[in-house]
Parts: sequence; C-alpha cells; structure tokens
Amino acid sequence: MTKTISTKPFDGQKPGTSGLRKKVPVFSQPHYAENFIQSVFDSLEDYKGKTLVIGGDGRYLNREVIQTAIKMAAANGFGKVMVGQGGILSTPAASNMIRKYQAFGGIILSASHNPGGPDEDFGIKYNTANGGPAPERITDAIYERTKLIDRYRISEADDVPLDEIGSYHVDDMEVEVFDPVTDYAALMEELFDFEAIRSTIAGGFRIAFDAMSAVTGPYAREILENRLGAPEGSVRNFVPLEDFGGHHPDPNLVHAKALYDEVMSEDGPDFGAASDGDGDRNMVVGKGIFITPSDSLAILAANAHLAPAYKVGLAGIARSMPTSQAADRVAEKLGIGAYETPTGWKFFGNLLDAGKATLCGEESFGTGSNHVREKDGLWAVLLWLNILAVRGESAFDIVKKHWAEYGRNYYSRHDYEGIETDAANGLMGALRDKLSTLPGTTFGDLTVKEADDFAYHDPVDGSVSKNQGVRIMFETGSRVVFRLSGTGTSGATLRVYLEHFEPDPARHEDDTQETLATLIAYAEHIAGIRERTGRDAPTVIT
Repeated sequence: MTKTISTKPFDGQKPGTSGLRKKVPVFSQPHYAENFIQSVFDSLEDYKGKTLVIGGDGRYLNREVIQTAIKMAAANGFGKVMVGQGGILSTPAASNMIRKYQAFGGIILSASHNPGGPDEDFGIKYNTANGGPAPERITDAIYERTKLIDRYRISEADDVPLDEIGSYHVDDMEVEVFDPVTDYAALMEELFDFEAIRSTIAGGFRIAFDAMSAVTGPYAREILENRLGAPEGSVRNFVPLEDFGGHHPDPNLVHAKALYDEVMSEDGPDFGAASDGDGDRNMVVGKGIFITPSDSLAILAANAHLAPAYKVGLAGIARSMPTSQAADRVAEKLGIGAYETPTGWKFFGNLLDAGKATLCGEESFGTGSNHVREKDGLWAVLLWLNILAVRGESAFDIVKKHWAEYGRNYYSRHDYEGIETDAANGLMGALRDKLSTLPGTTFGDLTVKEADDFAYHDPVDGSVSKNQGVRIMFETGSRVVFRLSGTGTSGATLRVYLEHFEPDPARHEDDTQETLATLIAYAEHIAGIRERTGRDAPTVIT
C-alpha cells in the first residue's frame, strides 16, 4: 500500500562531489532523507520496473534509511531492489553489482572517510547504470528538485529482514537480500594472480590490513585470510561498527598511525594497508616507506601489466588535477594518454566508458581501474600484492627504483579543516582576483610561470567544468594548488597541494616537508591563510 506524504523543501540539499552529506541530526529530521531520495527519483526517467541496488557502509542511520529507500523505491515503481545483507555494501562492490546485474542505478549510503555516530556524518549518493557517481547534469537536476519538492511516495509495508539472505516483496516489488562479499571477491579473483600472492604469503610474507571498523572488513577477511591464506589476525578491526569504534575511518598517517608504526617497527609486517568507511580509499605502507597516493598510482600504472587483467597494457591513465604529476611521466613513457580531471570520481566515468583510460587515481587515497566505476581500496591493495609477488622485491625497493627511473615528485597536502565558510570563500576569491598578475612574479628562488583557475573540458562529451581549483605553476616545474573540499559536512576545508619534481636520485632521500618548505611559505604568503582563517598550521598533513 502506497501513501503520498506532503512535505516542504529543506535548504542546502545540494550534492557535493560524492552526494549529499550532513550530520546525522540533520538527516534524522522528519522528511529530510525522504525529500532527497524522492528528488533523486523525480530526476530520473524510464526506471519503472527496473532494478535498483541499495547498500551502505554500516554507519549510524544506515539501516533505517535503507528501509526507507526500499519502501520509496517500491512506491515509485521500481521492479526490484537488490540490497546487501545487513545493509552492508562497499562503494566499489555496489558499483560492481550495478554493472554485473545491469541495474538501472544504485543508492549508496555513506559519508566515506568521515566519522560516524549519532552526532557525526551521514550521506546519500546516487550512482547511474555504468556503476559510477551521477554526473553533474543529474546532481544539478536533483538539487533543483529539492528546492521545489512538495510530496514524496512511500510504501506502508513492513520492514525487510535485512539480516536474512533471500527474496522478499514490498508491495509488487521484489527485494533480494544478497551476500555483499561474494560477487566482489569473485571479481578480484578474476583480476589478479591469486596463486602468486598465495605462494608469497605462504613463504612468510606478512601483511597487516586495518579495516578501521568499517565496511571493508568482511571483504578483506574473506579475500586476504580465507582465499589468500594470510594468517588469522592479519585483518584487524574487521567488524563494521555504526561509529567505527569511535575512530576516524580515514586511512592516512594521522588516523591509521598505529598501522604505520607497526609496519615501521623492527619485527613488524612486510606490508601494511588500510581502507576507509565505505571501502573506496586506501593507504599502503611498505617496510621502511610510506607510499603516497600519487606515487602509488604511478607505480601501479608502471607495473599493472604484471596482473592478469592488465597484461595487455593500459589505454591511458587519468588523475585528478591536485594529484601529483608522477603518473603523467609513466603515461609518457608508455606512450598512452594522460588525463587531468577535476576532483571527484564521476569525472573519470566518461574516460573509462570510452576506453580512453584504464587506471585512475586521486591524491586523497583513491585508486581504481575500469573494473568498476568507483575508486576501490581493496583492489589497490591486491594489485600491490600482485606486483610484490611477481617482482619478488620489497615495496621499499620498488619505490626507490621507480624514483630512479622516473624522478621523484615530492608532494604533500595540507588540510585546514572546519574553517568558517565565508572566510574560506573569501580566501579563494582573493586568490582568483590575483591570477592575472601572478605570472613573472618571484618568491625566493621561485618564479611563477602560469596561474589559473582550473577548468576541465571533457574529451568525450565536450562538457566544461569551471572553477575547479587555483593552480600556480612555477618555472622549475613545482606548483601549488588551492581548492575547497566538497566532502565535509560542516564549515569548509581548505586543501593546499604542494609539489616539487626532483630528477636527481641523489636528492631522493630528502625530507618531504623540508624540500617543500619554500612552497609552503609561498602558499601562506600568497593566500594569507593565517590572516584570513586564523589558522597557524594545517589540521592534517599528508
């Protein structure tokens, strides 16, 4: 039985780079989640009778909103919903399900790497039939609808037993509750040389994987321990918790420091990795070396041919604009396309669908390929393990040899979190006003070559995305990038990206922050960060 509920618009339901993200108390308001979900459905066409995939990362409010989404899908005419058991479904696994079962699209409930809990973060995003995040034309339509919505439709049926695998019905719509791990694990086994990895682990190679009490736990435990033979306990914090155990599920040197310290210890494992709240990000650490996401993308691209799925070579490599240019050097040597896009995985979708790119990456700990249309944390870890197994070298040696061959891109990101929004917008506006006057100016031994506000011209559909971040490029090849993040839920996060290329192997052992010191000082000088935000130092440095 379907009922129509009268409602009024809520301000600010504008999707960011990864859907709508707000604090749990905001989403808990009557009609709030329903308004947004109905706005998604109202912005779509020709979905009647078709299949919708639904799942989330298990954070607080996940199960409740899944029940709401199922009932609204039934009331709006979908023919079938596929939902992960317990409401669990990693973002890359959701993309795989949409693609494998040719679903119309999917609703993913997550705030990715943001904290979870009664007063923390929640999110909803819509993925299209290719398995990727909705493009801007759809998210813009959703936002416009949220400003006008006056009713939503929902079934009065009982809740679906999410913990029981099986087939159910909500009114005339079928609901299939499925094991969220099985199809994803099978895909990974097709892509990689599990036998080589298994032999390496059996030979004493030790791995530690921190699932951060988030969604990747069940996937990593099945693949790394059950299928690849890693000893029990290799995967820790593997039970998804509503509040991620009170920790911040962001795999970086701040929030995964315990893993880093363990791998760096004298008797620690050979390789460490972590994934985030919804399973699409990764951090990788080798004995004696932290591997930056930008370097990881470049090294994976240079060695991807060692994995069965990529042995024929890559069509191209795509990276987000703030990501270091290390991958570009690999693409140049391989003679393949190199693409620079705005931040947000949705911008890679056209390149992947058109066969222009095979591997993609973002400096924010996201890497993936054309196997799905989302970044994929566990995929990146398995590709690293495949490369380590085939080359028979340590991660440390592989990184050092890569730098010797391609040069080293010293790189760091400085995040200033929770800045007052007006102050952050004022800082970016002032930077944009200076752009035309910057070329030719000097700071220390730096001379500005070019400065712009990055605009992306999609080579597939011709669309243009403007105002994607301020870039200041120097004659030495160094650069500083400023942009505001679209993944937070309160205030604004200013991200400052700093990059310096060093071709001389004799200089590859220098400290990153010391190497970038002049660029760091320039960023403060040109943007007036302290003056405009009141911040004396970044919140997080990665």
